[in-house]
Amino acid sequence: MTPGSNMPLSAVRVAVDVAAPVRLDVSGLLLTADGKVRSDDDFIFYNQPTGPGVTYRSGGGTAPDTITVDTAAVPADIEKIVVTASPDAAGQTFQGIEPTATVRNADDGSVLATFTPPQLGPETALLVMEIYRRNGQWKARAVGQGYANGLAGIATDFGVTVDEPASAPAAPAQSATPPQPVTPPQPVAPPQPVAPPPPAMQAPVAPPAPAAPPAPQAAAPAPGTGKVNLDKGRVSLQKNQTVSLVKGGRPLLSQVRMGLGWEPAFRGADIDLDASVIAYGPQRNHIDSCYFGKLTILNGAIQHSGDNLTGEGSGDDEVITVDLGRLPQEVTGLVFTVNSFSGQKFTEVAKAYCRLFDGVTGEELVRFDLTHAEPQTGVMMAKLIRQFSGEWEMTAMGRFVKARTVRNMVKPAAQAL
Repeated sequence: MTPGSNMPLSAVRVAVDVAAPVRLDVSGLLLTADGKVRSDDDFIFYNQPTGPGVTYRSGGGTAPDTITVDTAAVPADIEKIVVTASPDAAGQTFQGIEPTATVRNADDGSVLATFTPPQLGPETALLVMEIYRRNGQWKARAVGQGYANGLAGIATDFGVTVDEPASAPAAPAQSATPPQPVTPPQPVAPPQPVAPPPPAMQAPVAPPAPAAPPAPQAAAPAPGTGKVNLDKGRVSLQKNQTVSLVKGGRPLLSQVRMGLGWEPAFRGADIDLDASVIAYGPQRNHIDSCYFGKLTILNGAIQHSGDNLTGEGSGDDEVITVDLGRLPQEVTGLVFTVNSFSGQKFTEVAKAYCRLFDGVTGEELVRFDLTHAEPQTGVMMAKLIRQFSGEWEMTAMGRFVKARTVRNMVKPAAQAL
């Protein structure tokens, strides 16, 4: 699985094993529709291994820790179970020790899916997987969201209040929604305790940048609150947010166009940027790239409008047309990129954006305005990911890299899927 992808569960009882080169503390959080726990009973970990429909099993340091979910026994008001992990050693990050989650049928042990979050660094805790309920169907979603302040940061975000130790009293952590008081978990001797809580709610690593004031449209989801679809009109995304390309309950499988635009930051200067799209398979394997030197790929399912040499003028500078219905099944991910072959940095570019619009009606569906620039020559603007159910999801990226050509973007874009 890749970050953000999901799949329906074919088993009633599923187990999520989380393994890494070092010992991990794995836990499960039962969350209601508002994204919060109901009480301390919904925090399942080594010192409280059993909850309603969810159990924890320690691997003892020689085998992976496991969270098992019996979907038939999960209370009706619980929408999802989030599986988290943090290194057992105090202060250790996930740099170089990327964990792998394996989703299994808990009854016969058969493997349903695996997921390894990419590009981890200073994170000391991780939202690994979600087991969630959607329209009566249980599914698994790969998450891979990191936190820099340990398990306490995750617990705080989901409504758990973790008090400071008695020897170092401090005010309890607060969240935007008043959390429910929970007795702090006491570790069994002599394990490493959960990282001490922060004085205030900690945000996930790399929080989304604020978007420019949008025209009237559907609101994009706040981080951690799930995704929206296209039912309420155009969606304006912030960095790292996702929209499901579903309208009226039906996946959008027609022709769409990704328009990319920019302007010179300094009057009189030409900006020669190149928009491209890179197609990947289910193992993040590179299938093909569409750019100014190769205007058509995948038997015409993806087409490029051609190169814009100046960036001057209103409207889209370059447009890439994608016929979602004609894409081969092997194509599961598309990453849209912009590069500066001449070496100009994005700090010399203004008003960069990408927008997805209906290729037939011209209706704008999704927009992402790049509100932050870095002195780099390449940027990954957005990605489209095909879900197991067949629907596509678009995620705003805005991730800068040192890359002057689409060829140099292939590897970092694969890692970002």
